[in-house]
Amino acid sequence: MIKLRSPREIAAMRPAGQLVAQAHRAVREAIRPGITTLELDAIIERLFEQADAEPLFKGYPGVTPFPAVTCISVNEEVVHGIPGGRELVAGDIVGIDTGCRLAGWCGDSAWTYPVGEIDDEKQHLLKVTRECLELSINLLTRKSLWSEVASEMQAFVEGAGLSVVTQFVGHGIGREMHEAPQVPNFYSDELRDKKDFRLRTGLVLAIEPMVNSGTAEVELLSDHWTVVTKDRKPSAHFEHTVALTADGPLLLTAE
Repeated sequence: MIKLRSPREIAAMRPAGQLVAQAHRAVREAIRPGITTLELDAIIERLFEQADAEPLFKGYPGVTPFPAVTCISVNEEVVHGIPGGRELVAGDIVGIDTGCRLAGWCGDSAWTYPVGEIDDEKQHLLKVTRECLELSINLLTRKSLWSEVASEMQAFVEGAGLSVVTQFVGHGIGREMHEAPQVPNFYSDELRDKKDFRLRTGLVLAIEPMVNSGTAEVELLSDHWTVVTKDRKPSAHFEHTVALTADGPLLLTAE
């Protein structure tokens, strides 16, 4: 069941969203050639500990529980990369996805950052994926159904010569990280016929387009978490927790 949040509840969600935004600011300032993905994860873990916030990702159930507070995905890694000893090098792009629960409410956000100078292909990928997220937010008060937004997101990405990942979707968010509804970044008959939802005041959504430079196809690595592009071309991921209020969309995870 989709839960519509009151203005009071949306206001209560904001501190969690702002802590996630602070986490992104901290790692954005730390990203440089030579830093490891585990060091970036540790920055966010310390920040959450200092705020007495519960990390949403660490221990998340799977074949093996997720071992870190942050999913860190580099270049061809799409989502759910496990932080470790890998050192970033100039020319990489690194996706940082993290979330926390603070005072009983959740915030979740992802951003993909350049490491030093990046090539034209990666610049185009980051620009289009970020603009796809911005497009979806701007359409929330202009459309009646999510399927209408998802259709325009997909058309925008494909019109730029890129592809939308279809194996993963966004989600509702509130007391739990993953709540109804599912929020796909693409149009499908299943969405239209079974899973569509009306855009109403009180919705709180984690909208998160994942876009590949090449094929949309992905595969899971042997660590049971890291998802990579099948052609090993780069991928980007941007996400905000967004509340639909009477005054329009409110980005709870924006600085």
